[in-house]
Formats: sequence, C-alpha cells, structure tokens
Amino acid sequence: MTTATFNEPTANEPTATAPTVTEPPQIRPLPAWFFAFEGLFGGTYDVLRVNPNAWMFLVALALVNITVSLTVLGKRRKLIRAMLKNSRTRYIAIGLVALRVLVHLALGALGAQVTTAAGHLAVAFVMTGVTVGLLWFDQRVTFRALGIPLNR
Repeated sequence: MTTATFNEPTANEPTATAPTVTEPPQIRPLPAWFFAFEGLFGGTYDVLRVNPNAWMFLVALALVNITVSLTVLGKRRKLIRAMLKNSRTRYIAIGLVALRVLVHLALGALGAQVTTAAGHLAVAFVMTGVTVGLLWFDQRVTFRALGIPLNR
C-alpha cells in the first residue's frame, strides 16, 4: 500500500499548471518583390496597347509567379490564400479597375487621351506602382489587425 503525502498530487488529482500565454503566430510578411508580379499585371492593359504580342511575356510572368509562389514562398501559402480571400483585396482589385477607367476617361475629357506608346507605358508604370503599394499596405493592415509583429 502506498501512502501519499498532503503536498504531492496523486494520479487521480489534477495538477495546477501555470496559465499559458498565447503568442502571435510567427509569420513573416510577403516581400515587396512578390507584389511586383501582381503589379505588372496591374499595367497589362497599357502594355498590351503598346505591343499586342506582349501577351506571351505576360503568360511567362504568370508562370514564374506561380512557380515562385509554390516553391520559394511555399511556407507562406496560407498567408497568400488569406490575402486573396480577404474582402479588402477584392476592393483593391475593383478599385484598380475603376481607377484605370477613370484615368482614361478623365484624360479623354481633358483632351489628353493616351494614344502614344510612351503615354501607355507611363500609365502602366503608375498602375504597377499603385498596385504594389496598395497590396503592400493591405498586408500591413492585416498584420496589425491580427496583432502580428512585422518581422523584417
């Protein structure tokens, strides 16, 4: 027969444990160069207006984007999926289409319609920059809302 002392818990008694503190998940943000792939697709309309044969280059870029997403950024797939499912990301996509239409309408109303190759490339450059900036900002807002530190 075993005897238990008053200070030692027996096998049937629960032991008191210290409360655990949950730490935010250790997720690193996506690098800015990843958004550059998406940014290039923000300027595709104007790039195709300059050179209609550029669609082959854009398809190659899409394949590179998919390959990089599946290999180099494989550990961050959940973050990429979460950003794609996020309603803010959809608003950004709709806003970018609306911005493109409004820019072309406004320039047309002012009599400065974009018709030259340099003009289309300038608009493509601006749309690429706006796309990268908005997606990067969306990621920062998401991280702050979830309380995840932005590790660099």
